[in-house]
Amino acid sequence: MDELKVSIAACRLCAGRFAATHTRHAPRPVVWLDPAARLLIASQAPGLRAHEAGIPFQDRSGDRLRDWLGIDKETFYDRSRIAILPNSFCFPGYDAKGSDLPPPPACAATWHIKVLEMMANIRLKLVIGGHAQRWHLGTRQPMTEVVRNWREAPDGIIPLPHPSWRNTSWLRKNPWFEAELVPELRFRVREVLGGPSPAEASVVDSP
Repeated sequence: MDELKVSIAACRLCAGRFAATHTRHAPRPVVWLDPAARLLIASQAPGLRAHEAGIPFQDRSGDRLRDWLGIDKETFYDRSRIAILPNSFCFPGYDAKGSDLPPPPACAATWHIKVLEMMANIRLKLVIGGHAQRWHLGTRQPMTEVVRNWREAPDGIIPLPHPSWRNTSWLRKNPWFEAELVPELRFRVREVLGGPSPAEASVVDSP
């Protein structure tokens, strides 16, 4: 896994694509993986703030996601518990109108199978947004329908909308999400992360 993470961090596969965006930025893969993790967040791509900080969900979307999960930042950023696998490890950039560009498909095609083969301890996968749902679930249904039918998802998978604040109106139109899915989500997350992390366990077991 260490060698794979180094390779991902050095990836410049989409350099030309990013240089042609309105933001004209260089690749900066945000790699947040550990084979010990029990919870996998399959997301879309880092936003601009995550790109600048080199830390995933370092923005208001992350605050909302952590609220949905019922966990604090310390737990969220404990890589021995939670891994984050976006469809694009890099910020895709903005178009001329300032809208988010979609994740380049080459990123997931190049890296995802290799990463998932090394994540043997994953017990729960949260699949966030339409791009991630199409890749991980193989569905072409609209995101709303995929999330609405969350009870029919494969075992160990919960589909979620993107926690972006641009989706606030979606949340208002779909109150069932916070009334029905979020409580179950928090229960499942507590169930998966309830035990001590490997680091904590080593301290407890130390003489």
